[in-house]
Amino acid sequence: MLQLQALTLALAGNPAPIIIIVAVIAVLAIICIANMHVVPQGKAYVVEHLGSYRKTWQTGGIKFTIPFFQKVAKKINLMEQVADFPPQPVITKDNVRMQIDTVVFFQITDCKLYAYGHTTPMTAIENLTSTTLRNIIGELELDATLTSRDLINTQMRAILDEATDPWGIKVTRVELKNIIPPKEIQDAMEKQMKAERERRESILRAEGEKKSAILVAEGQKEAAILKAEAEKQAAILRAEALKEAAIREAEGEAEAIRQVQEATAAGIRMINEASPSQAVLTIKSFEALEKVANGQATKIIIPSEIQNVGALVASIKEVATDVPAEKAPAAPVAPAPKKVAPKANPTNV
Repeated sequence: MLQLQALTLALAGNPAPIIIIVAVIAVLAIICIANMHVVPQGKAYVVEHLGSYRKTWQTGGIKFTIPFFQKVAKKINLMEQVADFPPQPVITKDNVRMQIDTVVFFQITDCKLYAYGHTTPMTAIENLTSTTLRNIIGELELDATLTSRDLINTQMRAILDEATDPWGIKVTRVELKNIIPPKEIQDAMEKQMKAERERRESILRAEGEKKSAILVAEGQKEAAILKAEAEKQAAILRAEALKEAAIREAEGEAEAIRQVQEATAAGIRMINEASPSQAVLTIKSFEALEKVANGQATKIIIPSEIQNVGALVASIKEVATDVPAEKAPAAPVAPAPKKVAPKANPTNV
C-alpha cells in the first residue's frame, strides 16, 4: 500500500508518463479501428499479406488485418450486375451497316480470379461482346438479324461465358437492346410494311366478300329448298284433300245408290207381296210408256205383251170395276186411243 501511494505521488509530481501511456493507448485504438473491417451482405473482400493473396473474406462478423502486413486489396460485389454497352457498328451478310447495343448480365463467382485474372475485366467484356456480335451478325442477313434475337442472344451468352471463366465471371444473360438500321433501310422497311398491310387488307376484304357471297348463295339455296319443300307439301296436302273428297263423294254416291236400290228392292218386294193383277201391271206399263213418250227420244220401244187396244180397254174397265164405289170418280174419262204396232216385235213409230 505504501509503495502504491509512493508511485501515485511520484506520477502526480511528474505527469509526462501519463501522457505517453494515453498516447500509446490512443494510437493502438486508432490502429485497431483502421484495421477492423465488417463485410456487408453481398460483398467480399480480397486480403493480401505482404503483397500476395492471403484470403477472401465473406459476410459475417468483424474482421481484422495485421497492420503494416495485411491489407484489403479489393472489395468485390457478388450480386448479379448489368453492363450496358454503347451501340456497336456491325455489317450483315448482305452488306447492310447497322448499330446494335447490347446489355450483358453477369455475376462474379471467384473473387481471386476476378481480382488477379484481368486488370480491366469490364473493358475486356465490352470488347469481347463487340467482336462476338460482329462475327454473329456477319453470318446473318438483315431480315434474319431482325427476327433472330433469341438465337443471337444464346450464341453470345455461350461465347462470353466461356471466355470469362478464367476471370471468375459468370455471364448469365445477353440481350440485344436496340437494332438500328440505316435511315434508307428504315424507310424501305416502312414501305414494305405498308405494302404488306395493304396486301393483307385486300386479301381480308376479298375473303370477306367471298364468304358473304357464299353465305348469300347458301341462303338462297336454303330458301329455294324450303320453298320447294313447302310447295311439295302443299301439293301433297291438296292431292290428299282431293283424294279424300273424291272418296267421300264416291262413298256418298255409293250410299245413295245403295239406298235407291234398297228402296227399289223394297218397292218390288212390296209389289210382290201385294200380288198385283195383270191389269195393274198393264197400267204401270202404260204409265212408264207415257213417261218415255214425253221425253226427247225419237224412238219408242213398245213391249210385245201389248197386242191390241181392245184388250187394253178391257183391262182398264176391269180395274175400274174393282175400285169401291165411294172411291171411284164421278165421271171417268176414257183414255184417248193410241197408235200401237200390229206386230209383237218392237218397231219404230
